[in-house]
Amino acid sequence: MIRVIFLFLCAGLAEIGGGYLIWQWLREGKSIYLGMIGGVILAIYGAIATLQTFPSFGRVYAAYGGVFIVLSLLWGWGVDRRAPDFYDWIGAFICILGVSVMLLGPRH
Repeated sequence: MIRVIFLFLCAGLAEIGGGYLIWQWLREGKSIYLGMIGGVILAIYGAIATLQTFPSFGRVYAAYGGVFIVLSLLWGWGVDRRAPDFYDWIGAFICILGVSVMLLGPRH
């Protein structure tokens, strides 16, 4: 399970970080090189997801979605200095609860 969590965290940081660099380029007028680096990081994110041991692409991405939501809130708090509010935390908790059910539920 530690490997699964580690890969979800790496994938999440790569997707958010890559998207953030592209955002900086297109929305904030930063260098095109940031956009190019962001594109490479997004490609790396796609490769990281394939390292998961789940047999189903859909299940990996569904579970990852909940992790991505929490990481996005934390990124916004740490990088953009926009603290999540009470309802953000409630939503994040519900997402992690759903991810836990998907990852830890018994399988046949």
